[in-house]
Amino acid sequence: MSQTTLNLVAISIFLMTLSVLLGPFLNLSPAVPALATFTILGIATLDSFSLQGKGGTIFLDWIAGFSSEHRDRIVHHEAGHFLVADLLGIPVTGYTLSAWEAWKLGQPGQGGVSFDDRELASQLEVGKITAQMLDRYCTVWMAGIAAETLVFNNAEGGFDDKNKLIGVLTILGFSESVYEQKLRFHALQAKTLLQENWSSYEALVNAMRQRASLQDCHSELKVRRHD
Repeated sequence: MSQTTLNLVAISIFLMTLSVLLGPFLNLSPAVPALATFTILGIATLDSFSLQGKGGTIFLDWIAGFSSEHRDRIVHHEAGHFLVADLLGIPVTGYTLSAWEAWKLGQPGQGGVSFDDRELASQLEVGKITAQMLDRYCTVWMAGIAAETLVFNNAEGGFDDKNKLIGVLTILGFSESVYEQKLRFHALQAKTLLQENWSSYEALVNAMRQRASLQDCHSELKVRRHD
């Protein structure tokens, strides 16, 4: 059972417990929490057997999306990835800002910025990678966390980003003692790039917030670069 499905089951248990405690005081019909619990557990079951975690991810992301701060964090996080990838010459091939958008495009997880990483994949297949290539991708993976921290003073996202970095380091034979050092170093590298190109970053955030096309986002960055 996936972590997302477990989260849905936990929500169901919480709703049922809450209804038992507060239902008599709110004159709440037992049918309401029962229906809500049945619906969530149905999603969890379907998610576990048919959707491989995607249904639950979409549902939880939809709930989180009611928070304006959550939506704002996502835009700033993904804009960080986008800008740093552009600055380091890693082709950006698209972006999504929700699990629903990602699902419609056949992408896993909650979405985000996608890259043309064929060169990275080909190098990893043979277990070797140039130091420059490793540094570029590690910095891009940490750029979302760096962007969130700059704007909100902390980062709520980035768990998958850290796992990507650690996964590559593991493939290349780095010891666990190096992981945290690399995470901090590349987060600092990304932070510096963002600060040095802050006007471009803010323009990109505004463009992505309006769901500008990939081409328009690239054009916005080119204009800022020549200003």
